[in-house]
Amino acid sequence: MTFPEHTVEKIGGTSMSRIHELRDSLIIGDRAGADLYQRIFVVSAFGGITNLLLEHKKTGEPGVYALFANDDNDHSWLDALTRVAKAMSEAHNLVLEHAADRALAEDFSRERIEGARSCLFDLRRLCSYGQFRLNSQMMIVRELLSGLGEAHSAFVTSLMLQRAGVNARFVDLSGWRDETECTLEQRIEDALVGIDLTTELPVVTGYAQCREGVMREYDRGYSEVIFSKIAAFTQASEAIIHKEFHLSSADPALVGAATVRKLGHTNYDVADQLSNMGMEAIHPNAAKILRQSQVALRVTNAFEPSDPGTLIDDQPGQAPAVEIITGLNVVALELFEQDMVGVKGYDATALEALKRHRVRIASKTSNANSITHYVEASLKTVRRVIVDLEGAFPSADISTRSVAIVSAIGRDLSGQRAFSRGLVALEVAGIDVIAAQQTPRNVDIQFVVPRAAADAAIIALHTALVDEDSGIRRLGNAA
Repeated sequence: MTFPEHTVEKIGGTSMSRIHELRDSLIIGDRAGADLYQRIFVVSAFGGITNLLLEHKKTGEPGVYALFANDDNDHSWLDALTRVAKAMSEAHNLVLEHAADRALAEDFSRERIEGARSCLFDLRRLCSYGQFRLNSQMMIVRELLSGLGEAHSAFVTSLMLQRAGVNARFVDLSGWRDETECTLEQRIEDALVGIDLTTELPVVTGYAQCREGVMREYDRGYSEVIFSKIAAFTQASEAIIHKEFHLSSADPALVGAATVRKLGHTNYDVADQLSNMGMEAIHPNAAKILRQSQVALRVTNAFEPSDPGTLIDDQPGQAPAVEIITGLNVVALELFEQDMVGVKGYDATALEALKRHRVRIASKTSNANSITHYVEASLKTVRRVIVDLEGAFPSADISTRSVAIVSAIGRDLSGQRAFSRGLVALEVAGIDVIAAQQTPRNVDIQFVVPRAAADAAIIALHTALVDEDSGIRRLGNAA
């Protein structure tokens, strides 16, 4: 299957809640006729819907999935599913203006919600028999629920664009009532068969049902992986992510919009470091797919469609520079054992315990008799890891501390003295540096500081390592 030159573009959940604004600027704007096409749009669920379906991404507040998994016969998940239906209705009534379109959207969401409700009821009933176990089916339940949000937003967006005169086509990868079993690539290929990109605008769900199970592999990062898979499969000229902000040298809300700069151009090395630091430029697996397929990525501000945003490719920087300062709250888990010197197994055992409890490691340091893992996890989860480690190493001293990693990142940091300049800047700002490290690859420097000092550290490092560059171009200026 071959495709004409085109772009694959993704709109995130927060921006999707303003898709009616993007219709008139980003999607249509001053385009007409053939210029409207040769684009594939991959959409996330409307803002907040996936949180209601699964669990809140930041607070952990349970959604339908979490309540169903822990149901003690109070059926609270049913009320949660009703809340999802109400939220979907509010979302499409905000976006759609025509009564007939609203009715179609209402019918669509009702059919999907009621179908899911019946499925979960039947699963509960089936598992009331001793031969079936609910816990073996929970990943399938998570997959089922995840697809509801993206299918709803893609269907609504296609209705909205059709009403505006665009030949949009709803492309549903969610596998709803589809009994075939296929790989992700087969699902994408089958869905795109027969679509003429020169005259049609596909609006594709950011979730895809497949044999591999995208939730099992990527969990909440699945929509960016689907987007990247489509871009790689169709050999897009560019993959574009439309966010509600520019990819800039620091958080504008913290450092100031007049102070930060848009990156303009960076590479996948930097994107990987940003992912590790919790910045959602792109999911690391999605970046890997694009990188291996030699498809360049562009991150734009969806609400400034005339701005080219930031291009991410494999090109090295033209000159060494710190490009971005960002921070991540972590827990420092330190294992100290005087007898560790020259003995193997301590690190492997610690890694096994962290893996067993699904704890993500952001960074790690070690010396002769101690290993410190900086992990992104709740203290409750870390305590479970400690119990395992105390069992394995009863004479070890294991401690934790809530800290933050503040990182200076760039394509090439060589010759910048960024490490020493950063330490001086933090000392001048009165910030205690708990630890610091720079790897030989020269793409990032990590400063570990007290959690309460993270914001001040970002501001100090941005001033010293980015803002003092006399050649800086401010956010909003030409890249």
